[in-house]
Amino acid sequence: MSLKFNLKYVILTILLFLTEVLIATVLKDIFFVRAYLGDVIVVILLYTFVKSFIAVNNEKLILAIFIFSCMIEIAQYFNIAEKLGFQRGSLMYVVIGNSFSWIDITCYAIGCLLLYVIIKLNSLNRK
Repeated sequence: MSLKFNLKYVILTILLFLTEVLIATVLKDIFFVRAYLGDVIVVILLYTFVKSFIAVNNEKLILAIFIFSCMIEIAQYFNIAEKLGFQRGSLMYVVIGNSFSWIDITCYAIGCLLLYVIIKLNSLNRK
């Protein structure tokens, strides 16, 4: 693992972040998109953000992101946002979340699996 700026991943991070904002604001009434697609995309967003600045093993990073996402989801079970004093509707309250869901964990797993497949296919194409 080493520090390394990667413009390609910075651009992907910005595009994915804008997609998440679009989902949260404009597409929020489309149930499938808001409830599932946003959670699949968020792990990919985390991946591209880390890869923007750090050269790290892809598989280890994907696993770390999945574990991190599960930890956040478990923290939601214990209402961590409220216990930390964040007000309902505040940015941090929304970022941390407020309700535990096995479906969210499934979406995180799907996003991580999708990342893994894309990386493997990309490495096969380079050979």
